[in-house]
Amino acid sequence: MSNQAFIVQGGNKLNGTLVPQGAKNEALQIISAVLLSAEKIRINNIPDILDVRKLISLLKGLGVVIDKHDDHSYTFQANNIDLEYFASKDYLDNAKRIRGSVMLMGPLLARFGKAFLPKPGGDKIGRRRLDTHFYGFKVLGAEFKYDADEDNFFLAADKLKGAYIHMEEISVTGTANIVMAAVLAEGVTTIYNAACEPYLQQLCSMLVRMGAKIDGIGSNLLTITGVNSLNGTEHRCLPDMIEIGSFIGLAAMTESKIRIKDVQQKMLGNIPSTFRKIGLDIQFEGDDLLIDGSEQYEIQNFIDGSILTVYDAPWPGFTPDLMSILLVAATQAKGSVLIHQKMFESRLFFVDKLIDMGAQIILCDPHRATVIGLERRFPLKGITMSSPDIRAGVSLLIAALSAEGKSTIHNIHQIDRGYQDIEGRLKKLGADLERVEL
Repeated sequence: MSNQAFIVQGGNKLNGTLVPQGAKNEALQIISAVLLSAEKIRINNIPDILDVRKLISLLKGLGVVIDKHDDHSYTFQANNIDLEYFASKDYLDNAKRIRGSVMLMGPLLARFGKAFLPKPGGDKIGRRRLDTHFYGFKVLGAEFKYDADEDNFFLAADKLKGAYIHMEEISVTGTANIVMAAVLAEGVTTIYNAACEPYLQQLCSMLVRMGAKIDGIGSNLLTITGVNSLNGTEHRCLPDMIEIGSFIGLAAMTESKIRIKDVQQKMLGNIPSTFRKIGLDIQFEGDDLLIDGSEQYEIQNFIDGSILTVYDAPWPGFTPDLMSILLVAATQAKGSVLIHQKMFESRLFFVDKLIDMGAQIILCDPHRATVIGLERRFPLKGITMSSPDIRAGVSLLIAALSAEGKSTIHNIHQIDRGYQDIEGRLKKLGADLERVEL
């Protein structure tokens, strides 16, 4: 992996229009689901990002026939799968590098009766247990083995059988994996406390078009009646709501006027209203979102005058993937806010870099940080820093674009995992940043 960095000259106001990429978290689920059918499945609006490219490479190694129409549209056909690829070094090395590879297990187990996976990597944002996935598979009748020496997981089942599953945590990937396993299981599977994010709704709707029988889509109670096989279909990924939220934070911090095209407003949940709580002016024209980053914006208090608290929660709560962006945007607001990151205990550790840039933040503990807004009286200053994960990386990039002077951001492959051509798109708006080899 090359050692690349961004060199950022901050302080420029941006202006223009951005088209959000396809949703990363949806694409990883949808692409995994192509293993459930031997027929052709076309997927459009796929984001051209590192994690997606790695997952497509894994499918190619497994024998999936892949026809690339352009950078964002592919047709997949999993009619001749090579299960011996599990044992190859190539599979082990690539699957370890992407957390989304865990979602191959449900489809492989359902259709082929076995699945093998090395412990996947991804962001270093705290404990991200896979227990929920394996618990669901075991309830459906799979045998589970874990090789502690090699850090590998193995699942096998002659035939999965429908069952009642009460999810111990509202896991999006866990729910997706169990849904994909259950659609080909014998009998009826009931999943209670299921995740119901728009991306999971998209997955379920696609599976229904393929012939699956799923009731309760959009709720936390899913009822799945297994079928013998699934057909082909065509699917379009939603725009990435995390990227949309990132652009909202960018406009606020850089005092920029930005139009974000075709955001599918009804699928954004409470993202706009949460950013409005820290004073941002967000308007809609049809499905276009307009954010005018004015010089002053003020954080609301609660009705009794107490300090605003923003916390993450499973959908329809505020997504944890935007907590870092909201925190950065609050640093130049008027007022104070308590950011409570409940779901991942290491995701706030990047604030030490913001403090070095001049932000006033008190890290209370691994889950909570208090931001005291600077009201633009003191601009952030450029520093040298490193990106610890996808969302923190973009948050630091936003901070650097708003700061006085030059910033250098290392470890930017983390940003590339979730954002396609981020520098090219931002430079068209007037941002001064360059990708360099070190």
